[in-house]
Amino acid sequence: MLLLRFSTVPWQIRQVMLFTNSVIRGPKSRLMFLTAMSAYGFEIVQTLIVDIEPDEHVKRAMNEINAAARMRVAANEKAEAEKILQIKRAEGEAESKYLSGLGIARQRQAIVDGLRDSVLGFSVNVPGTTAKDVMDMVLVTQYFDTMKEIGAASKSSAVFIPHGPGAVRDVATQIREGLLQASATHE
Repeated sequence: MLLLRFSTVPWQIRQVMLFTNSVIRGPKSRLMFLTAMSAYGFEIVQTLIVDIEPDEHVKRAMNEINAAARMRVAANEKAEAEKILQIKRAEGEAESKYLSGLGIARQRQAIVDGLRDSVLGFSVNVPGTTAKDVMDMVLVTQYFDTMKEIGAASKSSAVFIPHGPGAVRDVATQIREGLLQASATHE
């Protein structure tokens, strides 16, 4: 039995592995290997490659390369997962804002319906009052309720609202005009 050792220094480790696999498994490659060796006077009956033992530094470098490749794949997967989370979070936030907007719109519609019913009911039950009189009274009540809430809040910031007999009328006029403009655009 002849032990054949040869050096694969100019080869990369992958080339060595491919060469040994082709010698072990590939009949065509085995035939080429056998004929190449017969040119030097060797007759090879059987090839048995027991082990390929690269240098310890080569093993360590190969392990580091494999670990770096796995870390790169893991980093890409983690980035994709974070991207998906951000997209889902943004979609959820958009849906939440949409539903919140629907809720606010329904709340305002209920307030308008309630005010309309109150104005109509008050005008019918109190002869001589107009819808404008009732709205002025409701706005004054709302104004005083707002002032009370601002004053009662313990951590309220300073809010400057013109206050006086004419200021309430001005606020009422501005609100009324805003409501009339809004209703005119919807019709």
